[in-house]
Amino acid sequence: MSSPHDDLTDSQELRLRALARLNVRGSSRRLPSDAAAALGVLHQLVSSPSTVEDALTLLHELQVHQVELDMQAEELRSSRIELEADLRRRTELYDHAPVGCFAIAADTTLHDLNLLGAQLLGLEREALLGCALAGFLTPASADALHALLARVGQGQAQGSCPLELAGRGAGSSRIHASACAEPAGQGFLVAMLPGQA
Repeated sequence: MSSPHDDLTDSQELRLRALARLNVRGSSRRLPSDAAAALGVLHQLVSSPSTVEDALTLLHELQVHQVELDMQAEELRSSRIELEADLRRRTELYDHAPVGCFAIAADTTLHDLNLLGAQLLGLEREALLGCALAGFLTPASADALHALLARVGQGQAQGSCPLELAGRGAGSSRIHASACAEPAGQGFLVAMLPGQA
């Protein structure tokens, strides 16, 4: 069963909610200091019998508009809090993934990487940005990575191959790499799983 509010636009819905909130608050609502000056002007309009009805209508419209603005500000704050929490959660997932994650250009220049990615390459994350990922691989593995990126760049959805790090990083130097095109189309996403033949 449809409600009478189903056909309302967002602005009409907001206005109805603002009117409801204004009716609940009644006259207990605190006014900001600028409102005192505005109320002075309204008082002058109310003082004249010819403009009193217009003044009261205007006052009501201003009150409704202020409540609409307050409600929009509350919704924006709530959305911002949710987005910030989601960003923190996704950053934690990315940084602490059990696989090295890299965002690279076609020439393997590193644009972004997670903590395990930096650990695999043996340097701090900030020091690795701008470096070529292929430079951390054996020559044969660098060629294999370039070939993998070429296949993916020519339309293959994703691909993978074994690689070997050139004596850097912690643990085994053998890794398995998977690559796909970056969704924004500006390079590639590469995942490296350590300890794979």
